[in-house]
Amino acid sequence: MSTFKAPKGTYDLTPPDSATFLAVREAISAPLKRAGYGYIETPGFEQVELFSRGVGESTDIVTKEMYTLTTRGGDQLALRPEGTASVLRAALEANLHKAGNLPVKLWYSGSYYRYERPQAGRYRHFSQVGAEAIGAEDPALDAELIILAVDAYKSLGLRNFRLLLNSLGDKECRPAYRDALQSFLRGLDLDEDTRRRIEINPLRVLDDKREAVQKQLVGAPMLRDHLCEACKEYHEQVRALLTAAGVAFEDDEKLVRGLDYYTRTTFEFVHDGLGSQSAVGGGGRYDGLSEMIGGPALPSVGWALGVDRTVLALKAEGIELDLPAATQVFAVPLGDEARRALFGLVTELRRAGVATDFAFGGKGLKNAMKSANRSGARFALVAGERDLAEGVVQLKDLESGEQTPVAFDTVVSELLARQG
Repeated sequence: MSTFKAPKGTYDLTPPDSATFLAVREAISAPLKRAGYGYIETPGFEQVELFSRGVGESTDIVTKEMYTLTTRGGDQLALRPEGTASVLRAALEANLHKAGNLPVKLWYSGSYYRYERPQAGRYRHFSQVGAEAIGAEDPALDAELIILAVDAYKSLGLRNFRLLLNSLGDKECRPAYRDALQSFLRGLDLDEDTRRRIEINPLRVLDDKREAVQKQLVGAPMLRDHLCEACKEYHEQVRALLTAAGVAFEDDEKLVRGLDYYTRTTFEFVHDGLGSQSAVGGGGRYDGLSEMIGGPALPSVGWALGVDRTVLALKAEGIELDLPAATQVFAVPLGDEARRALFGLVTELRRAGVATDFAFGGKGLKNAMKSANRSGARFALVAGERDLAEGVVQLKDLESGEQTPVAFDTVVSELLARQG
């Protein structure tokens, strides 16, 4: 037993479960690749100010959940709590927006960190796949990203997820709504932290999950009643494009998400089988974020989908992914000469694209065959001195038990043919 354990609120990914996580990441990213999104990777930590400016000083993420550190040189850094601000910073630094082809379409995958109370579906270290389309204001772009997320979930076989949709308006219509909401909220019985939030970003109060707060929000002014004509038209176009694509959604007038940078389109995917941590992903448009972090005006939209939450959703629906076997062929040598010969054959099979493993450690036949069966391989290659003298290897089908001799120099072609 090791002296050390994974830190509280974190987890290790180990085989065989890790194969499911990899398959989920691949399924989420596959539609993005087909839609022209290029891969981007950013550091695991950034300057604190990037998140305090971009994510918002009133958010729980910035005020309570960021892991921060001070370097020996005195720099204030934070482990990244989300991906959008980092990706936009990297795109601006690399001048991707000046390459002449907007929007810049990017996707990413990685670990993120928030100091939260650990519970099922909520971790202090979690994994996401995200996508950002930077530099274009177009309802079709918002719809594209939502459709790509829906297609990713469906490709995994998920059925019990719902898409919640809302518009948060823009700098033209949000101020009037902000004033109306603040006036309403100031008359409620709220704690000091929530009262401070009213003055900084009152929309965040609508996102408060506490029942005592939600009860008081009945009758609160709704943003839909304050949207300008341009925002109404934009939102209707997004809704129409989703409907035309066969994507079902639910209008949720209280949906604001947990980040300050969202404008206009905002959305969230929830799964009814996950209890209180029902959100599996979400995103929206963030037309002013580039200016917030010192860049030019670059209207953008994006999302992040939780890999951990998606795996939990699969379990909730009883879905087991059809994953390829980690090992297709297992080689069992009997004697030193056979070890040398079969090891060379293993290398040849791997180079031909066949997932092959080897009975390491000088195991006897009985233990080696147990290892072959545990590996999940379909075939075993068994050879001893007599087989080598005859120029053959025994090819055993581990499902049927059938065993046949195969000429040593035709083993690769024989196995490739059997795998179709």
